[in-house]
Amino acid sequence: MTREPRNPERLRQLDEKLARLTTEQRNPRSHEIDRLSPLEIVRLMNDEDATVPAAVRRVDEAIARAIEVITDRLKRGGRLIYLGAGTSGRLGVLDAAECPPTFGSPPEMVVGLIAGGVDALTRAVEGKEDHRHFGREDLEKIDLTADDVVVGIATSGRTPYVLGGLEYARQIGAYAIGLSCNEDSELAQVSDLQITPVVGPEILSGSTRLKAGTATKLVLNMLTTGTMIRLGKTYGNLMVDLRATNEKLQARAVRIVKTLTGLDDEGATELLQRAGGEVKVALVCHHRSVSADEARWLLERHEGHLRRVLEE
Repeated sequence: MTREPRNPERLRQLDEKLARLTTEQRNPRSHEIDRLSPLEIVRLMNDEDATVPAAVRRVDEAIARAIEVITDRLKRGGRLIYLGAGTSGRLGVLDAAECPPTFGSPPEMVVGLIAGGVDALTRAVEGKEDHRHFGREDLEKIDLTADDVVVGIATSGRTPYVLGGLEYARQIGAYAIGLSCNEDSELAQVSDLQITPVVGPEILSGSTRLKAGTATKLVLNMLTTGTMIRLGKTYGNLMVDLRATNEKLQARAVRIVKTLTGLDDEGATELLQRAGGEVKVALVCHHRSVSADEARWLLERHEGHLRRVLEE
C-alpha cells in the first residue's frame, strides 16, 4: 500500500523543530567516521558512550524524586506504565518484562506500552507514533487510573504518541513523568516531573538508539530497581523476591538461602521446598523458627520487608 504524501508545509515545520534538537546536531568528532578503521570506530564510540553516565548523574535528583512517587503509587495499588515509540518504547517494554523474574513482582505492576503494539517490538510500525490519540487509546485499553504513574519516554521530547498519552494521564489524575534527552521540550509541558539527561549529538546524527538509548536504559534501570528496593524486594544486595522460573534462578535461590542461613545445599533446598519456593518465606521460617504460613503473615505485617521481620 502506497502512503499518501505528507503536507509539505507540515514537513518543513517538523524539520525546523528537529533541527533545533541536540540529538539531531552533527557531532564534530564523527564528521568523517566513514574514513575510520573498525578499531577507530570502536574507540570513538566508546569515548562518546563514556560521557553518558555523567549526563545521567546531572539529573539524579529528578530520578530519585521519580522513585519516591512510583513507590508511593505502587504501595497504594497503582502501576508503573512505560509509554514510548521505537527504541524508547522497546526499552520500556524490556524493563517492564524483566521485573517479574527479578523481583517477583506481578506482571501487571510494571507495564510497557509501545506505539504499534507487539509487532513494533521487532519491526518498525509506520505512522503510529505520529498521532496523539493512539497514546491515549493505549492507556484507555489498560484502564489507566489516578493511582498509576505513566513514564513517557521520548528521546526527542516531541513524539506525538507519548505527548497524547501524558496529556490523558494528567487529565485523569495519574502522575506523568517525561523522560527525554533534549531540554525545553514539548514533553516537559505535559509532565508533572521531567527527567532530562542531555547526552549531546550522536556519532550518527539523530540515531538516538546510541547514547540517548544508553542513557534511557540507565534511567529505567534506576527507576525500577530503586522502587523495588524501597518496596522490600531485596535484602541488602540480594534479590530475595526473585521468581525461580528456570534452573539458573532456582540455583540462585538456593545460593541466597545458603548465604543467609549457613545451610548446605541439601538443607537450603529442603527449606525452600517447605516455603513453596519463596526465598523470603524460607528465610523467615529459618531465622524466626516459624511455619511458612506464619512467615507469610509476618512479611505481610511488615509490607514485605525481610529486614524488618528479621530485626523485629
